[in-house]
Amino acid sequence: MAQEDAGADDTEDTLRAAQAALAAEHAAVYGYGALGGRLEGGRRNDATAAYDAHRARRDALTRTVRDLGGTPVVAHAAYTLPFAVRDPATAMRLAAVLEDRVAAVYSDLVRAARGPLRQDAAGALREAAVRAVRWRGTGVAFPGLTEKAAPPENTAEAGATGVTHRSTERN
Repeated sequence: MAQEDAGADDTEDTLRAAQAALAAEHAAVYGYGALGGRLEGGRRNDATAAYDAHRARRDALTRTVRDLGGTPVVAHAAYTLPFAVRDPATAMRLAAVLEDRVAAVYSDLVRAARGPLRQDAAGALREAAVRAVRWRGTGVAFPGLTEKAAPPENTAEAGATGVTHRSTERN
């Protein structure tokens, strides 16, 4: 019986991490939609490719959440961006922030999942980390493991951490 309870806890942890990753993908899709118009040439092409990649991951995670027995979190109609995107420099900065946040939630999914889902999450973490480096121009020692300070509610940054979908406060 204890082993069955542990299996149920594992599934709940995996579902919770998958939901957070899905929320992050919703926020990333929104964020790339907002920043893409501030970029030109090759950087706009990079943003379009990232947008498409996040849409594909979002769609795959929607199926994963259902397969785990959950109801996929839905995207918000809009997210408040963590800062104004007025030019290519701030657009690239937002892209790096989004990718860092996506990597962070995928690190949680890597930790919670097993088998093919863990492999997919590790691949998504790697892809987000590579995109973040390309946007920022520098990398971090351990992508996805940066400190996760809680951003304000209903921001693209918060959505990327899954914060907008459930309260983290305990009574």
